[in-house]
Parts: sequence; structure tokens; C-alpha cells
Amino acid sequence: MKKLLTIGLVMIMMLSYHSAMAQFSIDGQYIIRGEFRNGFGRPIAEGENPAAFIAHRARLQASYRLDGFNFFMSVQDIRTWGNTSQVKLTDNFLSVHEAWLEADLGPLWKIKLGRQELNYDNARFLGNLDWALQARAHDFALVKYEKEDIKFHFGGGFNQESMFLFENTYVVPNQYKAAQMARYENKIGDFHFSALLWNDGRQFWTVEDGEFSTTGVDFRQTIGLPTLRYQMGNTTFSGYYYHQLGRDRNGVQRRRINAYNVSAQVTQQFDIDNEAGRRFRLVGGFEILSGGVDSTTNNAYTPSYGTNHLFNGYMDLFYVGGAHENNVGLQDYFLRGRYDFNNRFFLQGDIHLFYSYSSVFGPTISPEPLSNFMGTELDLSFGYVFTDAISLQGGYSQFFYTDTFRAVQGNRNLRDTQNWAYLMMIFRPTMKNKFIGILL
Repeated sequence: MKKLLTIGLVMIMMLSYHSAMAQFSIDGQYIIRGEFRNGFGRPIAEGENPAAFIAHRARLQASYRLDGFNFFMSVQDIRTWGNTSQVKLTDNFLSVHEAWLEADLGPLWKIKLGRQELNYDNARFLGNLDWALQARAHDFALVKYEKEDIKFHFGGGFNQESMFLFENTYVVPNQYKAAQMARYENKIGDFHFSALLWNDGRQFWTVEDGEFSTTGVDFRQTIGLPTLRYQMGNTTFSGYYYHQLGRDRNGVQRRRINAYNVSAQVTQQFDIDNEAGRRFRLVGGFEILSGGVDSTTNNAYTPSYGTNHLFNGYMDLFYVGGAHENNVGLQDYFLRGRYDFNNRFFLQGDIHLFYSYSSVFGPTISPEPLSNFMGTELDLSFGYVFTDAISLQGGYSQFFYTDTFRAVQGNRNLRDTQNWAYLMMIFRPTMKNKFIGILL
């Protein structure tokens, strides 16, 4: 924390020298979360004990605007309480989250260069991962054209782990070597839609006698309609569709990718007392992520860069941190209900029914697959806004699994009770969204 404050003071002193036309602002946020994990992220097995901890994000943000330019930088301290001694010289928990420069290229055009969040649509494929304390940012060059309801963004990134003198092999795990994107958004009457093209390349290599012998890049394309939304009074019809093509690797063998992700839902709002902000919202829908992998074809869809905690239950058993990727896929049928007592306090309950997309077989070789039903998850959440700067959020989730889910998990001997609970305080005085990781 001392290093964070020192960097903040340096940023202030560097940016405080500006002309009368410049605007300098400094902001921050503090998020503290306590969790009880008894099956969160990975189902807990017999003989394993639940985990409990407190962790925080302390983020300092500074912005400097002058004559068509905007420079922004944020540094953050991410730590679990107690992971360093009380008396210490330094640690490794301070990092730069964003550092970018945005410049006007005209009345409708801008270019944004540097480390930045890519947070679009409902964050299913491109999200800032706000729920995870460390969050997500890309090293990217982004060009933006915006006129009224029309938004067209395109750009790309090229990653390297160091300023090499020779060679071009990129070995940082779970990162793309290069990526390009183009996204179009528009609103016509009550219909709001967007279209996305994303192409990312992953480095591959083989090693012989301790040296790289073969290197290259496998490219995967994700084409989608991330936002499809039609408003009809208090009823909203929405959905999205993505399709993935290209190539990936199974060891040294190259595979063809052919996968998809589709979702649709209906939201109905019941206004009880508009003046007090009292309302009830009910959402019903489904999401399907294709699955099935063999030596030559990968039909398993991967939502690589999204805020996946928002989807498929809050216990993060599917598609968060690599869980359930390159597997049997998922069918998620859900019902959500949220009651707003006023503009400051809500209660929400979600129920998910999970099915595998492709067949699952038991621990013994049998011609008959198991049932596709993998289990049920119940999520209960609440949120309360104390002031415009401070809010409180919490939740409890429980997962009821089946033999099919246990087979997908490698037939591990799982505990009967799988649950998770958290309590979080959020200090974000200038941000409109006072809650994190809650989807309706």
C-alpha cells in the first residue's frame, strides 16, 4: 500500500503541471471481499476442507485531458489479507491495470493506444473481468468511430514477452500472440444490435534437445452478434450468437475448430411504485455452448476474454479460469427474479438447470451414455447502497450435482454439499454501477 501511495503522489506531481486549458482528475476504488469456498471454482472432494479468506482491490486512477488528448493510468494493489508479513520491505502485489492515451482524429474519430479494458455488450466474449479483483486489460491499439447510435471500433494487438534481439517465440501462457477485432453497433427504434469479428492467434512450438525446433501461430476466428435486443414496453427480448472457426492444437496435432454459443431470454418488469423505485423483474432463458472434442475436430466453444462469472451460475464451475473448457459443452436453462425494494436495496434469486451438450459416459465402458443432466444451482444475492460512494453486496450459492457431473469431473469422490458464500463492500464514488458480478 505504501508503494501504491508513492506512485500516486508521483502521478499527481507529474500531471499537476498543466495549462489552464487542461483537466486533471484523480479517482480510486476500494473493494474488499470475504469468501467461504466449499466447491467454488472446482467441486470439493471428500477429505478436502473448505477455504475462507478476505481479499481486496485498491485501485488509484488518474486522468489528464488536454486539447483533444486523454491520458489515463490506473495502478492497483491486489492481495489476500495476511499474505505478507506485518514488517516487510516490498512485495509483488502492485501492478498497472491500465495505461493508455486516447487522441481525437476528428469530430467523430479517436485512437486509443496502450493497456486498456475491452468491455463490450454483456461482457460474454469481451469483458473487463470486474468480478475478479485483478480484472482484465489488453495491450491494444483501438480506433473508434462514433456518431449518435452508430459505433464502429476496430483494432488489434501484438504481444511479445520481451524486447528480443532475435527470435519471435511467445510463451506466456493463456495469451494470444496477435489479435484483431472489428465491432459495429447501432440502434434502430426499439431494436439494438451489434456485430463482432475477432481473430486471435496462439503461438505453438515443439522442442527438441532443449531448443525450439518448430514454431508458428494457429488462428481462431470468433464471429458473432453479441447484442440482439428488442424493447416492447416493460418486456425485453434479448439474445446473442457466436461462432468459432479456425485451428488449435492437441499436443503437436492440429485440429479444426467448429463451435458455437447461442442464448435467448425474455425479461418482464413489473412496476410497483415508480416514485419509490419498487419493482420486480423476472427473466427466463437459456444458453447453449457446443462441446465435443476429438483428435482432429474441436466442437467445444470457448468464451475466452469475457467476464464469465456473470454466466452459468455464480459458483464458477463452468468456463471460468479454464474450467470445463474443451469438454462436453453446456446447456444452461435459467430463471432469475429480482425485487427492488427501492433504488438502494434489492434481493435476487437465480436457478440454473445444467445439461451437457454432448454425451457423457460413466466410469466403466458402456455403449449407453449417462443422462445429460449435470445438476442444479441456486444463487441468492442482495445489494444495498449506503451512499453514492459505498455499497454492500453478498450472496449464497449451492450446487446439487448428479453422477453425470461427477463423471465429467473425472469420477472424483465429491462431497455431498457444494456451496459458496461471500460478503463484499464496494467503494466506487464516481462509477454508476454500484454492484459487481450480478446479472439479470
